[in-house]
Amino acid sequence: MKENIPLHIRSKIWIEDEAGKVVFGLGRLRILEAIDRLGSIHGAAKELKMSYRAIWGRIRATEERLNRPLLVRSIGGTTGGGSELTPFAMDLLEGFRQLQNRIVAESDAEFQKTMALHFSQ
Repeated sequence: MKENIPLHIRSKIWIEDEAGKVVFGLGRLRILEAIDRLGSIHGAAKELKMSYRAIWGRIRATEERLNRPLLVRSIGGTTGGGSELTPFAMDLLEGFRQLQNRIVAESDAEFQKTMALHFSQ
């Protein structure tokens, strides 16, 4: 008799606009989390091993598609500048995290039921 091999389901979600362009997903979530933690786009780019331009392009695209700002930016100078998330961006992060967690939990439960029904013999 064959030994059961542990299997896992993976799900990935993102939000698109009506034209099919990405508005928000796990990549943008990680970007905003890094900016929130580090206080700058430059710091987030370094940590995520992305270019500043790539990060800024994704943020700008999401802001345009949602018609809402995600960041409050302060320009350099003696204080060094930086970025912080708007209250809207913080709400977006929290809502997306909750949605992602719910989708993963429900997918895992459905997968376990399916595996039990069809592969338990």
